[in-house]
Amino acid sequence: MNDQPRRVTRLYEQVASDVRAALASGRYAIGDRLPSERDLALQYKVSRPTVREAIIALEVDGMVEVRTNSGVYVAALHPAGGVLSETDVGGFELLEARRLIESQVAGLAAGQIDAERLARLRSLVREMENVDLVTAEVADREFHLEIARSTGNSALEITVAMLWDTRSRSPQYRLLTEKVRTAGVAPRQSEHLRIVEALASGDASRAHNAMWDHLGRVIDALLEATEVEAIERARADVDAKRRRFRDKVAVASSG
Repeated sequence: MNDQPRRVTRLYEQVASDVRAALASGRYAIGDRLPSERDLALQYKVSRPTVREAIIALEVDGMVEVRTNSGVYVAALHPAGGVLSETDVGGFELLEARRLIESQVAGLAAGQIDAERLARLRSLVREMENVDLVTAEVADREFHLEIARSTGNSALEITVAMLWDTRSRSPQYRLLTEKVRTAGVAPRQSEHLRIVEALASGDASRAHNAMWDHLGRVIDALLEATEVEAIERARADVDAKRRRFRDKVAVASSG
């Protein structure tokens, strides 16, 4: 009897696997445009971030090409080299985990943080002003770790560090990082300062909410930075308006 725990297939992996099967079966040809993100989300009954995770996984395998403001196109019917890339935690599911955990950590830290650590946090926020995004991201990581250290709970510090280390380990998150850097998305100083002031107040609820709101906006910013269908949606809106106009004209003419 095998007592080894069975790894639960991630939701985005299930979507990516089904799309791979569709490509292998010949449902799509190289150069074809895949259904829109919205249509795929409806088809698989998942969120749009989950579809975005699946597309990134397929992109890592070299099977699709993402064209900004156009859509996702088939680049190959099989993964590069015939072997699937190793998958890991997806960027958006990682951010959801960070949001849940780090908001609680911030709430706990609010009652224990001292003046020295607050000064350190403010210094790190200033470092985020650096025009070099990599340098700003290093300061961002240290900012969040410093809050975890402020709790005095080594398990929480290790947990937060592990979540951040997963960013560099995950092939999907590395690709996501490239995309957001290209889009110029940088750590937001104003949001980090709001977290510092909430911690300084000693109000656990305020600190929790400041971190929760910050990471929620990070998720929104990454969704926006990786958006590929803006023009397609605009065209769809225009077409819908034209149809409504034609219908009104037809009704008026028949009257």
